[in-house]
Amino acid sequence: MHIPTRPRRTRAACPGICSAAAMFLLAGCQSYERAPLDLGSHRAIVDLRLQQTEQLSAFAERLAERRAGTPEPFDPTDGLSPEEGEVLALFYNPDLRLARLNAGVALADFENAGLWEDPVFGFDGAEILSPADPFEYGFTLSLTIPISGRLGVEKDRASAAYETELRKIVDAEWTTRAEVRRAWGTWTAASQRVELLRDAIWQIERISSITDRLESVGELSRVEGRLFRIELADERAEFVQAELQMVRSKMDLLGLMGLSPDAPIALETAFPGAEPPTVDDDISRLIEANTALAVRRAAYQVAEDSLRLEVRKQYPDITIGAGPGSEGEDDRLLLGFSIPIPSLNANRAGIAKARAMREVARVATEIEFERLIRELAGAKSTLTTARTRRELFESEIVPMVSEQGDEIERIAALGEVDTFLLLETVTRLFDTKSRLLELRLAELDASITIALLLGPDEPATPEPIEVTTPHNTNTEAINLMPADGETQ
Repeated sequence: MHIPTRPRRTRAACPGICSAAAMFLLAGCQSYERAPLDLGSHRAIVDLRLQQTEQLSAFAERLAERRAGTPEPFDPTDGLSPEEGEVLALFYNPDLRLARLNAGVALADFENAGLWEDPVFGFDGAEILSPADPFEYGFTLSLTIPISGRLGVEKDRASAAYETELRKIVDAEWTTRAEVRRAWGTWTAASQRVELLRDAIWQIERISSITDRLESVGELSRVEGRLFRIELADERAEFVQAELQMVRSKMDLLGLMGLSPDAPIALETAFPGAEPPTVDDDISRLIEANTALAVRRAAYQVAEDSLRLEVRKQYPDITIGAGPGSEGEDDRLLLGFSIPIPSLNANRAGIAKARAMREVARVATEIEFERLIRELAGAKSTLTTARTRRELFESEIVPMVSEQGDEIERIAALGEVDTFLLLETVTRLFDTKSRLLELRLAELDASITIALLLGPDEPATPEPIEVTTPHNTNTEAINLMPADGETQ
């Protein structure tokens, strides 16, 4: 007798259920969009940066509200001052732009840290190779419940990593301001040295014209006359080298400000102000305000939270799953439960490594602190010496050499010409003024170093970032600080 089998509804239902599950899994996926690299368009953006006066002015106004010494109003059209150059550097400096974008990566990680793991869809099917047997199947949807508290620690670690990137931005901004001042001083000194050489060459040419006349009438030998021509040729060669140094220092300065080497802008020839702050305790100020130490402390917190996370990982999370199924001709509800037993592994390797990395971060901070103390002491000694020597040059040596030159000029006006004494006076005056420039530059460099090490007077926060979208040549400023103030 033939007994009819039960209709196999599951064969028709299975593709429908699988399709629905696939649609559900793909619903939260993001799509990919190409962003081609176009360096030609970027070059055009760089060339137009000086024309974005509205954005720069608005940026300068925000800076003026937060710190003293910022130019207000900001107007680079009448020539760029050192203070205005710092504004440009804070907005366009390439290293700062990269540091801010790196902070954007950390921000993306922070905003998406601590999320629950995605549910896991599972399917099992079995069928005995016989047309009379029903198809057996089971669907499950599993979810991991983070009872270990690991996700909260992951959020804390991502917050600390983001804070580290923000501290790096603050350090980079503070360092960039110091570098702009140094570069501006270097360019100013190079420009003034070119003018000193130009004046010295003019003076030597005057003396050479006298020696040529004396040589032509036999009052000066050819050998003696050749010495003046050698000195003149040597000074002209030195002038060419000085001009090259001036051009290079200007290009370095423009590069710090994010401008092209041939940017059509006039720079004000001036030594920027860099008087270091006066504090009662340099070491305490160093600990509290130094931006590099702030980065180290933030990195140490990342190592601390990394160890917390590895410790949390040894505690298990629960995975629960449920779903419909069928065995034989019976429909069933499947339930699943799993929990790891931390007995054999217990994340010992991860914990040991994280503990060792925390100690590395601690020692790295201590070593950085020791290095900064030595650098501060060296900068203070350099500043004292350079300032003393500069004051000595300005008060005694330069006046005496200038007076010597005036007396030689008066003697020459009376017809008593000593060309060798004239040449010695001109070269000595040039050397003295050149050394004075070097001392002023050394004093400025030491002052900038001390101010850099002692940090800003007020706690600093990162400046807004310039962002250029791939399909838009316009720029806009955004701030990487979290809106709800999670990171302090």
